[in-house]
Amino acid sequence: MKVVLLQDVKGQGKKGEVVDVNEGYARNFLIKKGMAEVATATKINDINQKKAAADFHHSEEVKATRELAKEINGKNFTVKIKAGQGGKVFGSITGANIAEALQAAGYKVDKKKVALSSPIKTLGEYEVDLKLMESISAKIRVTVEAE
Repeated sequence: MKVVLLQDVKGQGKKGEVVDVNEGYARNFLIKKGMAEVATATKINDINQKKAAADFHHSEEVKATRELAKEINGKNFTVKIKAGQGGKVFGSITGANIAEALQAAGYKVDKKKVALSSPIKTLGEYEVDLKLMESISAKIRVTVEAE
């Protein structure tokens, strides 16, 4: 019997998949517990349409992220921080500070996308990696200046 899973079922499949299971298992367990429903032609069509829409939105998001990576790659951004004599910095520059500088320049980048191995604690120029998506990244230059 073919059923549409309404949630992940261990050993059977993930939510939204159409799986073939024994009729007794489907009727007495999956359907009774609300984990699945009988796969009709309309439900299968709905699932296919939702999957196609999700794939389209994902591809559009990937395309927009690639364009952002091309546009931002190699650019220089300035972050200001309070500093004392001899370039001694009070505090440090984190991914959040870099993300704020990017947003001030008009680029929407989340602070979680900024890959810093450790916070920046001195004045100067640094190369910073941005992990925008799973396979899309960009390198930017960050100049840390005293206020």
